Amino acid sequence: MLVIRGGKVYTVTRGVIEEGVIVVGDDGKIKAVGKAGEVEIPKGADILDAKGMHIMPGMIDPHTHIGVHELAIGWEGRDTNETTEPVTPHLRAIDGIKSDDEGFYEALSHGVTTVGVLPGSANPIGGLGVAMKTYGKHKLDMVVKEPIGLKIAFGENPKRTHGLENKRSPATRMAIAGLIREWLTKAQNYMRKKDLFKDQPEKLPDKDLRLEALELLLRRKIPARAHAHLADDILTAISIAEEFGFDIVLDHSTESHRIPEVLASRNIPAVVGPLLTAKYKVELRNRTTETPGILAKHGVKVAITTDHPVVPIKLLPIQVAIAIRDGLSFEDALKAVTINAADILGLADRLGSIEPGKDGDIIVLNAPPFQVEARVVYTIINGKIVYSAEEAKK
Repeated sequence: MLVIRGGKVYTVTRGVIEEGVIVVGDDGKIKAVGKAGEVEIPKGADILDAKGMHIMPGMIDPHTHIGVHELAIGWEGRDTNETTEPVTPHLRAIDGIKSDDEGFYEALSHGVTTVGVLPGSANPIGGLGVAMKTYGKHKLDMVVKEPIGLKIAFGENPKRTHGLENKRSPATRMAIAGLIREWLTKAQNYMRKKDLFKDQPEKLPDKDLRLEALELLLRRKIPARAHAHLADDILTAISIAEEFGFDIVLDHSTESHRIPEVLASRNIPAVVGPLLTAKYKVELRNRTTETPGILAKHGVKVAITTDHPVVPIKLLPIQVAIAIRDGLSFEDALKAVTINAADILGLADRLGSIEPGKDGDIIVLNAPPFQVEARVVYTIINGKIVYSAEEAKK
């Protein structure tokens, strides 16, 4: 059992506690949170003295390629995109993850305790994502939820990969949308046959892994995770989601500041970023670090991504700091990398805030969150101290 006491606690959902106490049980779950003197400290508990420090939930990046695009390895570490064909809904990011990727340590040592890992954006339909803790015995031990969504992609990346580089369809935005619709229609027909013959096994269609993955989407068991930068591509993604009746999360959302009311009126969340790259392609020409603030002010649920390794995951709090500078409130910034990101991953019941019953994923900082001088002193995952700045120096 672990007790963290003495610091300023940013619970996210229950306000700020100036001199807080957090009790985390042996099962890794938070048991109690409150002011010093109001929370009973169990006998025999390990005490972490956080006096003068700042305590918040572990940060969450809901869109990364950590583990499937390894650091410092080159082509062998790149399992992000299966570019031999454009429609691969049956592929699972977990199968390509290498848990010894140093990106995981980089994440936990900088306060990121959970990540969403997705296939890349080369294919119009790319595969299934997974949510993982950034610490564990092995990759299966790190999994929190799988699948978290089905990757679909619009715009330049599928056009370039298949049309320009491989001289095949899709070579246009029309073909990207058409291919997605075609396969969703195939999945609808597959589902109708399954439903029609559910009591006649001999008449059921042969199991099709691609269509099974799309069925998860169409039965609204998972959302689409839609890679889209341009406002027009965002609108295409939304149109297809409405046409086929599935849930959607917008990833990158670069020009979503141009159409915030569209997202707000439909309760569509946006994962914005990365914010620290150069405008290296035409789809980024209208990128602005004001986007998170604009969306939040319109009532859109906003999260922020590094798209690691596009931007190193350790720079997630720096991206948040820039968004705060450019209009995102501190409260919305805190939510963007905690409860909002957890909700986008379908994990708000377990992660994203400091309250009883949730996972004991907590970070202790030497300064207020998102200040440039703020460093992680301790990272706690499932109630265990998995990173200590002091120990890391040795």
